[in-house]
Amino acid sequence: MDIRSQFPLLNQTVYNKPLVYFDNAATTQKPQSVVDALCRYYTTLNSNIHRGAHYLAAQATEAYENTRKAVQRLINARQSNEIVFTRGTTESINLVASSFAQRYIGEGDEVIVSAMEHHSNIVPWQLACERHGAHLRVIPFSDEGVLDLVALEQLINERTRIVAVNHVSNTLGTINPIADIVRIAHSHQVPVLVDGAQAISHMAVDVQALDCDFYCFSGHKMYAPMGVGVMYGREKWLEEMPPYQGGGEMIKDVTFERTTYNELPFKFEAGTPSVGDVLGLQAAIDFMQQTGIDTIARQEQELTDYATRQLLEFDNIRIFGTAPHKTSVISFLLGNAHPYDVGTLLDKLGIAVRTGHHCTQPIMDRYGIPGTVRASFAVYNTREEVDILIAALRRIAPMLD
Repeated sequence: MDIRSQFPLLNQTVYNKPLVYFDNAATTQKPQSVVDALCRYYTTLNSNIHRGAHYLAAQATEAYENTRKAVQRLINARQSNEIVFTRGTTESINLVASSFAQRYIGEGDEVIVSAMEHHSNIVPWQLACERHGAHLRVIPFSDEGVLDLVALEQLINERTRIVAVNHVSNTLGTINPIADIVRIAHSHQVPVLVDGAQAISHMAVDVQALDCDFYCFSGHKMYAPMGVGVMYGREKWLEEMPPYQGGGEMIKDVTFERTTYNELPFKFEAGTPSVGDVLGLQAAIDFMQQTGIDTIARQEQELTDYATRQLLEFDNIRIFGTAPHKTSVISFLLGNAHPYDVGTLLDKLGIAVRTGHHCTQPIMDRYGIPGTVRASFAVYNTREEVDILIAALRRIAPMLD
């Protein structure tokens, strides 16, 4: 079956133009199989999980836990109890930052992040540092968008408690050398959290090969519904960290004197989860695996390379993020035009791109710019759509001189 035909939203017009959707780093569109999975749950299976003896509860629980096993296999986690369901990458990182800091971070300690992080992997650590009297340290990157691992080596010291970095930059497209970063950190007995939001749909992820301690990602960036995410954590850390939230599901026994917490992973899954969205995640994983993750990676890389070559033919386009290892994201400026103006004109031509700072204001400060236009690709995009973008940029460039 043709990949593109599986995505019903793409078959529409915008301002009487065929939709060209190049905003995949913000969220991917959903295949019909994911939409159908949501519909099936709410029309045939809707029930709260883990808490009922009746048929619907048992079936919903089994499907929910089967998704946990599917995620375990997808990222090659050691066991399924290392997979915690959340609302998305942001909640996953906040969970770790809050619980890890409560257990391990104290006055004068240090947390290391990179200068290319999404705000979701900066602000939670700032909050943790403020609460516990710790300090945030930052790994710089080059003009091309390559992290300075020598600087990382120099930043780590006896007060470093954790390193938090993204796998792929949502603005620069840089694929960071996570295994090398982990090796450096682990040589100092420092754990590593990886923000995998921009990597999980573009490449194979093996948390055991990476040897990371935490890996966080969102369903909606990998063809699944919004409202579901994953926090993988090495069992050692999850056993020692306190719960992030209190309430139903995360308890084993409650009295007014004390509460005993549930076993992993339920210790970190308080309250009623978004069951339908989790089952949609299962359908999205099925779609990715049936399509072939290597096939997805290859097609997206070819499209990114093609689009980059076309953009470089412009005299007045600057691309931000030219690392030798990058994927699926091109951030650029057209002459001196404000990115919002470029994005608005492209929208009128049916082309959806993202404009602004992309929740990475430190990157914009690094280059001294207010923001960029960002085109980001998924497996359903085509060369013909890139050609439409290039033609549109040539058309609007004289309007913005």
